[in-house]
Amino acid sequence: MDNFFKLKEHGTDVRTEVLAGLTTFFAMAYIIMVNPDMLSLSGMPWGAVFLSTIIASIIGTLVMGLFANVPYAQAPGMGLNAFFVFTVVFGLGFTWQEALAMVFICGVINILITVTRVRKLIIKSIPESLQNAIGGGIGIFIAYIGFQNVGLIGFADGIPSLAQLNNPTLLLTLIGLAITIILLVKNVRGAIFIGIVITALLGIPFGVTQVGSTMSFGQAVSELKTTMFAAFGNPGMLSLFSDPAKIPLVLMTIFAFSLSDTFDTIGTFIGTGRRAGIFSDDDIKALESSSGFKSKMDKALFADATATSIGAIFGTSNTTTFVESAAGIGAGGRTGLTSVVVAICFALSAFFAPLISAVPSAATAPALIIVGIMMLASFKDIKWENFVEAVPAFFAGIFMALCYSISYGIAAGFIFYCLVKIVKGETKDINPILWVSTILFIINFIIMAIL
Repeated sequence: MDNFFKLKEHGTDVRTEVLAGLTTFFAMAYIIMVNPDMLSLSGMPWGAVFLSTIIASIIGTLVMGLFANVPYAQAPGMGLNAFFVFTVVFGLGFTWQEALAMVFICGVINILITVTRVRKLIIKSIPESLQNAIGGGIGIFIAYIGFQNVGLIGFADGIPSLAQLNNPTLLLTLIGLAITIILLVKNVRGAIFIGIVITALLGIPFGVTQVGSTMSFGQAVSELKTTMFAAFGNPGMLSLFSDPAKIPLVLMTIFAFSLSDTFDTIGTFIGTGRRAGIFSDDDIKALESSSGFKSKMDKALFADATATSIGAIFGTSNTTTFVESAAGIGAGGRTGLTSVVVAICFALSAFFAPLISAVPSAATAPALIIVGIMMLASFKDIKWENFVEAVPAFFAGIFMALCYSISYGIAAGFIFYCLVKIVKGETKDINPILWVSTILFIINFIIMAIL
């Protein structure tokens, strides 16, 4: 095991990797129940989506762990599943089968731009200041996810405010946060995961930790045949391009899917991997000249690219690298063994969904908040006194949380970077790939306004 995953080379061990895997899994386990709840609104069978979510997560995460040897987990992404349901199906009137076909095509596009080095060139084109801003911004974003998951920050008439600390979930979250901080300050190994376990157990007398309910595994299997390969039928791929008048709309929708998926992943890799040393500067430099899959970044990008199409085949929206992987990385995960542990947990969850769903958000929110704090260290490498560097860094970092989207944060950073460079007369500093990416983001915003 040490030879395969190169544990000693990465300064880790089996115990640390297992704890990191468990930490990541429980931080993202909500997707097992939330994704079926979301996609079933479009008419998809709940049990089928439940199983397809787990299958896509297992396959995508195993490829990430065994092929790329990096500690990232994949699952159907939040935000992209909402776009699938509310925009593509409800708003534009496509069937869920046709939406799955679009997701499959999006995955194929991602594979092509990965194999042809387009994704690598995009990463290489991002200035170091923006890379640091993305890392810190993901820290804000992941901490904000923790706050939102438990309702710690509320909105009254559109104005953000601290929620009333008079319900068991919030009180348990604050207790769990204090416990985790104490464990970290005391340098206890596995502090983040131990914090999750202790908080979940404390949630029993609070009435917050409760065993959930779901359909049986057998019922879910019987429904899976409804969504499996549905993307290629009629309705589906066969009907998607049957109406010439709708083809421009189909292409614009696929473009919106692909752009968001691509930059969410790039942001996650840069933001979490660079700071933790998972992807070294040499890995990023190698992107410019390497062909094939020589670096870890090459392999990780390919693993992510294949996951979306695999998920669509079984019947779920875009499968992507989860930003919650940062929780396991914060717990010490450095190799693909972390991912393998996550995949095993997903496999077991198919049979123990009520038990897995019993771990409340109050137990995982402290982990996300703590990891967010750790990731803010990336901001220190930005020259904030230089307004030209500070402006795009600010918008890249802050917009991730405010817009609840990694890709929108990157878009804001790109746009303002180009703006300040144009004003300064330093357009030669803008990489051509960055120009193209910025224009594509602007086109995407126009498309979204039209859609």
